[in-house]
Amino acid sequence: MVSTEGMEVVDAVPATEADDDEEENVMRLYVSDDKKNLECRFYEQQYPELESLVVVTVRHIADMGAYVSLLEYNNIEGMILLSELSRRRIRSINKLLRVGRNEVVMVLRVDREKGYIDLSKRRVSPEDVAACEDRFSKAKAVHGVLRHLAEKRKLYLSDLYEKVGWPLYQRYGHAFDAFKLALTEDNEDPFLAIKIPTDLKDELRMYIRRRLAPQPIKIRSEVEVSCYTYEGIDAIREALFKGMALSTQSTQIKIKLIAPPSYVLSTMTLDKDSGMNLLGKAIEVIRDTIIEKGGQMEVKMAPRAVSLREETELQAMMDKLALENEEVDGDAPEDE
Repeated sequence: MVSTEGMEVVDAVPATEADDDEEENVMRLYVSDDKKNLECRFYEQQYPELESLVVVTVRHIADMGAYVSLLEYNNIEGMILLSELSRRRIRSINKLLRVGRNEVVMVLRVDREKGYIDLSKRRVSPEDVAACEDRFSKAKAVHGVLRHLAEKRKLYLSDLYEKVGWPLYQRYGHAFDAFKLALTEDNEDPFLAIKIPTDLKDELRMYIRRRLAPQPIKIRSEVEVSCYTYEGIDAIREALFKGMALSTQSTQIKIKLIAPPSYVLSTMTLDKDSGMNLLGKAIEVIRDTIIEKGGQMEVKMAPRAVSLREETELQAMMDKLALENEEVDGDAPEDE
């Protein structure tokens, strides 16, 4: 092993190509500061297939249409023709497209010699958009992992795609699926046949776990529970505790009082659907119990995933209400 510290190494490549087994896992080094080594398309084919869907960023709007960059193909240029923007009559192109915004479009023509790519927006259905965006987000995640590794190790990103990314696309349909397999030890090792140094494989696995490991999702619902019968507060407490009793070992249900009769039900889960279903069952149990006691319940917000900003806003509101209650409780009587 030769240290490159204090030395200028330019495009280090295998000295020979005779010993395939020894040289196949050698990676080129890149020491320039212009980051050209981090440029590479997502997929093995240089250009997209006809009638395939791609994600583009609008760069410039002209009289003939819009010039865009194909994000999955190393930002090569394409054009959305004016006649392919919408099925309806176009009154203003600026209402359909905005510079800097991403769009899902269909590939109409590819001139490989001149590099021209004609695209269509009007031939893309809402269902196509959802499927394309899902594929793109997965490919972008794969790209982020490989790019991070190339930048940290000063490698050519194209080498990592040739030796890791594209072979995984061929074998698993999508490299993202292979990366997900690498998160668990019970499944097959997707990197077993990949020809790269062992330490590079270990670092790749470590970063995949850090980047792609499932993150807990906060599911929240808001309800109003009231009961004006003799049991009153005791009935409300019983109903809420029965809802909380549906908690599982991995998914705990919590209930907080906002201000009578408003309550927030929440849970943290790795599976969004199961978390929403669990809160839904808790709400049904609370409703059945409180109605049996002569009370009533109204769902103000059905179970849904919430963002960190929404959680912060809710906590701020609850803190404000708590402070106001403390001020009211502590007020001294006015002098007569």
